Amino acid sequence: MDDAAVTLTAGPLLLRPWRTDDIPALLAAYDDPAMRQWVRVPVSDVADAERWMAVQRDGWARGNRFSFAVTDTTRGGELVGNLALKRPVPGAESAEAGYWTAAAARGRGVASRALGALTDWAFGTFATEGLRRLELLSPGGQRGILPGRGEGRLPACRGRPRASPAVPARRPPALP
Repeated sequence: MDDAAVTLTAGPLLLRPWRTDDIPALLAAYDDPAMRQWVRVPVSDVADAERWMAVQRDGWARGNRFSFAVTDTTRGGELVGNLALKRPVPGAESAEAGYWTAAAARGRGVASRALGALTDWAFGTFATEGLRRLELLSPGGQRGILPGRGEGRLPACRGRPRASPAVPARRPPALP
């Protein structure tokens, strides 16, 4: 899948593939001590950031990891987070959605809005290939399920951090 062709919106948020010119903002986001305790792969210098970007590009090229820079259009395109759909096995019924938000963006509903856009895109793009469920991997490795379109909040399988957003459940579109 061509990463340059995919952009998503959620209100003032623009979700787009990562670009090399995002490296300074990526480094600033990873400079946050709270975030560093939750992420699996530390990014502490330009070389780390370039390797991280290469992993994101490679995921798009392979079609098994679709990572988006989440930016706020009302703040001049400020980077406010990262969102990734991980689908290691094409045709699988489930995929993982993972995210982080930059310190300045926490508490503004960024994650829940961005996850809504990603969920709609994922089911719209992959439901015909068998996708039926998204598993949310939130900061700290907590899991929840985004099973269907309906009322309610994200059910947590192993609990979730107090700062984790409530995410509306969504259902994949009916197959023809």
